[in-house]
Amino acid sequence: MILDRIQNTGDIKKIPPEEYEQLAGEIREFLIEKVSRTGGHLGANLGVVELTMALHLELDLPKDRLIWDVGHQSYTHKILTGRKEGFDTLRQFGGMSGFPKRHESDCDAFDTGHSSTSLSAGLGLVKARDLQGGSETVCAVIGDGSLTGGMAYEALNNAGKLDSNFIIILNDNEMSISENVGGIPKYLNSIRTSTNYLDLKEGVYNHLVDKPYGESIVTTIRRAKNSVKALMSPGMLFEEMGIVYLGPVDGHNIAAIRRAIREAKRFKRAVLIHVRTKKGKGYEPAERHPARFHGTEPFEIETGLPSHPRTISNWTDIFSTVMCKFGERNEKIVAVTAAMAEGTGLRRFRNKYPDRLFDVGIAEQHAVTFAAGLAVGGLRPIVAIYSSFLQRAYDQILHDVCIQNLPVVFAVDRAGIVGTDGETHQGVFDVSFLCTIPGMTVCAPKNKWELSDMLKFAVNFNGPIAIRYPRGNAYSGLEEYREEIRLGKAEWICREDGIALIALGNMVEIAEEARRILKEKGMHVSLINARFAKPLDREMIREACAGHNLLVTLEDNVLSGGFGEQVLAFLSEQAIEKEVLNIAVPDRFVVHGSVARLRQELGMDAESVAGRVLKKLSMDLPVE
Repeated sequence: MILDRIQNTGDIKKIPPEEYEQLAGEIREFLIEKVSRTGGHLGANLGVVELTMALHLELDLPKDRLIWDVGHQSYTHKILTGRKEGFDTLRQFGGMSGFPKRHESDCDAFDTGHSSTSLSAGLGLVKARDLQGGSETVCAVIGDGSLTGGMAYEALNNAGKLDSNFIIILNDNEMSISENVGGIPKYLNSIRTSTNYLDLKEGVYNHLVDKPYGESIVTTIRRAKNSVKALMSPGMLFEEMGIVYLGPVDGHNIAAIRRAIREAKRFKRAVLIHVRTKKGKGYEPAERHPARFHGTEPFEIETGLPSHPRTISNWTDIFSTVMCKFGERNEKIVAVTAAMAEGTGLRRFRNKYPDRLFDVGIAEQHAVTFAAGLAVGGLRPIVAIYSSFLQRAYDQILHDVCIQNLPVVFAVDRAGIVGTDGETHQGVFDVSFLCTIPGMTVCAPKNKWELSDMLKFAVNFNGPIAIRYPRGNAYSGLEEYREEIRLGKAEWICREDGIALIALGNMVEIAEEARRILKEKGMHVSLINARFAKPLDREMIREACAGHNLLVTLEDNVLSGGFGEQVLAFLSEQAIEKEVLNIAVPDRFVVHGSVARLRQELGMDAESVAGRVLKKLSMDLPVE
């Protein structure tokens, strides 16, 4: 196999051009085989095989700097930089990350995970190079989906001022996670050819500018050229920003991409190469269902179907079902998502009420302020965004929603430890950052029925409210405990004395199991479903203090600024002396791995919780 000859960075340059097509096929076969076992991002990676090969052929890595926006499409890059063996442990605890990581390879120029960041990072590397007299090429690869993010345009605006080389590869596959929406994708789709207007080169300008009347001549030529280009290609959007536009180029034609990269290196300006690719290329199920294969669980290669089909509804399924019921009962309920209609469970709502689902693209900040406008206009917006993406819109939540006390519901999906996508995707900060905002209400359900009840409470609540719920199967235990949802009120599930386990959201399930373990050891244990992180149920805390020797708070969020620290702050404020054990994510970023393995590693699984409680009690026992 040709792929066996790729062991280290630069080995692809030893492969003759006539073997490139076969190598691309072998890479695709390798990716399909490996991802079918481990799960991962398949569609995007199958689409950039030839593009990645061309970049590695034209760049001198690791001296040159290559940045992947989001980074979920960097699998071929990892293969070509000697990490082929790592795919057996892809996204597993202790194994290779599914995203670029500088600690993994010198060829990973920048750690990424969220979209629309590559251009800003690339500009920083360009300026660092120029200030230090470097000569390396800096290249950023950004998808058309990521180009819907406002941060990308802030960087493009800045890039238009450059007087040194910076290469931007626009990977246009008409997809982000779901199908792209909005004006930018339509604009890119209208671009057809550029070869007819690339005849006036930068060298001509440089030659003329120092001649008598040179600047005037250059200005005239530029205007004439731009006028012709404006008639021939909508690529003028980038040109008007001061960025050279090349393309579009067939993203599966290695020779064509290499020519474009060589051309781009000649300019002492920012250059955008528009490359058109097909997401999922080479694997029919991924080509037919690109959204499903954006991030996939292990699957059967022959059919593309999951190896272990879900038989239990997950939290997102519950949200999806409740949203459809809301839509039927109340025509003022609308939904907003940031390019995640599929991932957040809003596809069914969109199918039933297409005029009431607003997908704004990868633009979380805009999504939140847009929802604020909907609320002012008399509608009831529900904004569904993953926890790790919602943090990008903190200012808008504070400034545009909470200051005005607008009735916007935030459905915070993937809250808590998410798992295999690692540090950039763990949703363990939302309780902390949301609770800092005056007027914000934050709650979390213990099971699937409580999620439904909290959503019903939220749509009738006259102010901003966030409901956080995790990834994975929805807990169906404790069905018999279904007290009415009341603002800031917890739910007592088991009342005893000795130890009080006060758990928030999905940690109730963990606390229930930890309680069973402690009971087997002869302990008296109460279980309390906190329900609300804000406002805090102060009456419940006082009651728990009165009847228990130890309070144990449990949350799927960082300790700093979280639910547990709020309990400690209240006790301090009230001068109540009570032993408290906070179970939460420690002050460090959580790496990739299964949720079960990560909880064990963090001391947050049931056995670890019980062990930590017993250790705390033994430490507090008087010495005879």
